[in-house]
Amino acid sequence: MKAAVLTQLGTVPVYAEFADPQPKNENEIVIDVKAASVKNLDKLRASGKHYASYTELPTVVGFDGVGTLADGTLVYAQGITGMLAEKALISKGKYLVLPPNIDVATAAALPNAVIGSAMALVFRAKIRQGAVVLINGATGVTGQVAVQLAKHYGASKVIATGRNADSLEKLLSLGADEIVSLQNEDTVIVEKLKAIQQQNPIDIVIDYIWGHSVELLLQALKGKGGYTHPVKIVTVGSISGEEIVLRSDVLRSTAIEILGSGIGSLSENEMKLFIEEVVPETFELAANGKLTIETVVAPLSEVNDYWNKPIDAGKRLVIGVG
Repeated sequence: MKAAVLTQLGTVPVYAEFADPQPKNENEIVIDVKAASVKNLDKLRASGKHYASYTELPTVVGFDGVGTLADGTLVYAQGITGMLAEKALISKGKYLVLPPNIDVATAAALPNAVIGSAMALVFRAKIRQGAVVLINGATGVTGQVAVQLAKHYGASKVIATGRNADSLEKLLSLGADEIVSLQNEDTVIVEKLKAIQQQNPIDIVIDYIWGHSVELLLQALKGKGGYTHPVKIVTVGSISGEEIVLRSDVLRSTAIEILGSGIGSLSENEMKLFIEEVVPETFELAANGKLTIETVVAPLSEVNDYWNKPIDAGKRLVIGVG
């Protein structure tokens, strides 16, 4: 079969011939792969910088993807073997059957973005009908999905922040009610956030960038003595830096709860619900045009050209296979 083959950690996978995967037991089945996305996780594993980097080379890369079972059923699954290939092994029964009308590139790209958005909104922030939600750093793929899901889960108002002006404007068509540019001077950002807080107190912040913008947000939310509106800040990413200055008086004067969202922050039951209920629901939303994600689709034969090619932050690279 043809596949994206990694021969050495730190190099780019190449389009090459590779042996078809063979099930080792009755719990492993073969699927014909249709599409698989290329995510930071895939690149980190191939680079050798991830704790789950490949230990046996050469190997086929690709963590998850979309393909068909022997009977033609379209499914999403995580691979036992690499998914950037014409065929892959998956675990029997550990797959999600996809709506028949869903776009395969969308189906391949969506789960990773849902992990970074729905988990934070549903399980960590525990979003409720009518909540006011601020998405900090919303212009990337996951932030765009978070804006849409916040509205789907009943948010009465969604505020989105980011640096890219065009991407911020686009968020207004995806459900954001108000946008705040992080390109502004610090004082302008703080005053804008204070004005929002006074008009419609923020219940939830889903943060994708951490760093200085969160410090500005904390300035805007800080109390002055007396009652303050409770707000949960859920951090999902840290592209602006891993550290912030967090003053004790901010926490003492404000009803702020700071949480993180990731696999390690969920209980076993929450993870089960995420896989069995949340992800399938988002596939249905996408199939019905109620949840969108932009993709750049490249053929498997060009995987080595696209692997490190710059892709717009608001789009996900998907490799089309079958």
